[in-house]
Amino acid sequence: MTEVVTTGWNRLAIIAGGGEVPLLIAQGEKGAGRSPFIVEVTGFADQDFSVYDRSAFPVTKIGGMQKAMREAGCDAVCFIGRITRPDFKSLMGLDRAAMALLPKITQAARYGDDALMRVIIDSFENKGLRAIGADQALASLVPQPGTLGAIKPNATAMADIEKALTVARAIGAHDIGQGAVVANGLVLAVEAQEGTDNMLARVAELPGDIRGSAEGRVGVLAKTPKPQQERRIDLPTIGLHTIDGVSRAGLAGIAIFAGNALIPRMDETIAAADAAGVFIYAAKADE
Repeated sequence: MTEVVTTGWNRLAIIAGGGEVPLLIAQGEKGAGRSPFIVEVTGFADQDFSVYDRSAFPVTKIGGMQKAMREAGCDAVCFIGRITRPDFKSLMGLDRAAMALLPKITQAARYGDDALMRVIIDSFENKGLRAIGADQALASLVPQPGTLGAIKPNATAMADIEKALTVARAIGAHDIGQGAVVANGLVLAVEAQEGTDNMLARVAELPGDIRGSAEGRVGVLAKTPKPQQERRIDLPTIGLHTIDGVSRAGLAGIAIFAGNALIPRMDETIAAADAAGVFIYAAKADE
């Protein structure tokens, strides 16, 4: 008999965008003896949720999502997965709830993605649905402090880690992005709207004399939450694609903050990093 783990919610609704994390959270809920309810975001959800109770809505149907969750007996909701920020002004088919939120959404969007998401989260909580983060829903996604694999950063890499985390936090304060790449003290790239994978692809195209190579890895990718970030959504995530991008760029490793990032399939990701000769370092919050 599966032991039911006390979590603070009875039934979790998972608003699923792209990527595998929504599915991993659903599997975690099922493994704990609970029955999650999946809301697939049309055009973004890309995993097979057929074994779960589910419905599907476009981003324009906020009221429809909320009604479906309440009818399914949900008392908590987790927003997780890739969803491209829409232009709500130009979207057709907004339901009544989305239309009512439109003025607040439009105003908040001027202040960045985090302000926008707080408006949307508040609208769900006002309907009695407690919003939780992926780190609360599935603790196994969250790294503990220290070096996570067999490859340890050397003194040069530790200096690059410190600078890269500082740069990542600085751009995050302006709601630009979550990531930065530093090699031998030189900032090679910062992440904007293109995302981490495309940023790493840009680094891989830089001249070889300012970045590392498979034969001599140099430099660090750092990812950190924005200082003002809504922690219940969009924590920095690294995975197999990140390891591949870092490897192709000739970088020595990845730095994140322990307790402030997600690593789906952590054991597989650490094994891939070890095989590529890349370190993963989880810094303490006060480092």
